[in-house]
Amino acid sequence: MFESLSQRLSSTVNRLRGRGRLTEENIREALREVRIALLEADVALPVVQALIQRVKVRAVGQDVMKSLSPGQALVKVVSDELTAVMGTANSELNLAATPPAVVLMAGLQGAGKTTTVAKLARLLTERKKKKVMVVSCDVYRPAAIEQLRTLAEQVGVKFFPSAAGQDPVQIAKDAIAAARREVVDVLLVDTAGRLHVDEAMMAEIKALHAAITPVETLFVVDSMTGQDAAVTAKAFADALPLTGVVLTKTDGDARGGAALSVRYITGRPIKFLGAGEKTDALEPFHPDRLAQRILGMGDVLSLVEEVERKVDHEKAQKLAQKVMKGKRFDLSDMRDQLEQMNNMGGLAGLMDKLPGVSGLPDSVKSKVNDGEIKRMVAIIGSMTPKERRHPDTLNGSRRARVAKGSGTQPADVNRLLKQYMQMEKMMSKLSRGGGKGLLRQMSGALKGMGGMGGMGGLPPR
Repeated sequence: MFESLSQRLSSTVNRLRGRGRLTEENIREALREVRIALLEADVALPVVQALIQRVKVRAVGQDVMKSLSPGQALVKVVSDELTAVMGTANSELNLAATPPAVVLMAGLQGAGKTTTVAKLARLLTERKKKKVMVVSCDVYRPAAIEQLRTLAEQVGVKFFPSAAGQDPVQIAKDAIAAARREVVDVLLVDTAGRLHVDEAMMAEIKALHAAITPVETLFVVDSMTGQDAAVTAKAFADALPLTGVVLTKTDGDARGGAALSVRYITGRPIKFLGAGEKTDALEPFHPDRLAQRILGMGDVLSLVEEVERKVDHEKAQKLAQKVMKGKRFDLSDMRDQLEQMNNMGGLAGLMDKLPGVSGLPDSVKSKVNDGEIKRMVAIIGSMTPKERRHPDTLNGSRRARVAKGSGTQPADVNRLLKQYMQMEKMMSKLSRGGGKGLLRQMSGALKGMGGMGGMGGLPPR
């Protein structure tokens, strides 16, 4: 998300960052580039005009012109105004109601509503420790009801059954009664979608809303529709008292116009971002963190939270104890590390949150390939337990067998073993030097990366 916008804005602000003095002329020139970048990202024109005007007022005023480091000050102004356009701070779900707290999900067909219901159910269960029930009021598509039933089983939440031909309002009322009986904290109500906004759909969802009075009414919209996402959200916001928006399919949205337009156009906060099909691919929306990512500053806070949540701490502790005792780091340990990296969104997902990555050349970023991690895991999986414990036993014929079993080439196996040897060497230094040896090696490695197309010159914070 935001790849093209991030590249354009990062290069613009980086040119200004080092300036000892800024003039109205070079500020105007920079804002022209920012304007073009935003329009190319499919940000709605009223949003672009308001954002540029607010940045301009602050940039030619005391905030920047009188600053000791005006380039840095201008970057802060742009970051602040991007954050303000998207909603300033994370807006959490308001679940402070007599159980069950009812959350109504609305949106067009194909926006990912049903999948988002399952994702939200999982997030509330795992992170908020809520007891959740889901129900489908989409009586026009039996497949949608069955899909929600399957997803509910996957994420481990209660499913209230419904069927085609039933009255949506009655389904919702019966689900609320069942949720009360079963002492459920949150009831998520999935609704029918249409291919476009029409009167019949709006009348039905208004009646449903009036009957169940939800504490939250979330509009689910496909971020890849760009400005149309904001327009559709506005139509729903005029018809329903929306409390928030969920942007889906953000992993396929390189422009990001929807995220920058929805809040301004609708006046409703974006509460979650959905990326991918997996049921854990839903994250709270933090405007300030996203603004930093757009400007190439990364999102270290989200990265730390993700590591804390998704890393298997028991495995990590066992590996640390094993290494500190001087035991050998083997290929099974390497596979565990690779799988944990995959669980956190792979290399591409990690890089997206690291500062300075947007400034790297495309030739460097293109080498980040999550398929390589999966291939390495497959290669290790084709080895016997003994071979994983004792990689030295992997002679030529064994490597050929492993390559055939994993659908790769012997050269791929050789490359993996070379990478393993580097990791094993680093781990052995850690056990011998109590951390100092590893830090020295990492320091040397970072110096060596200085010539790799920008890796040594990350933008200052």
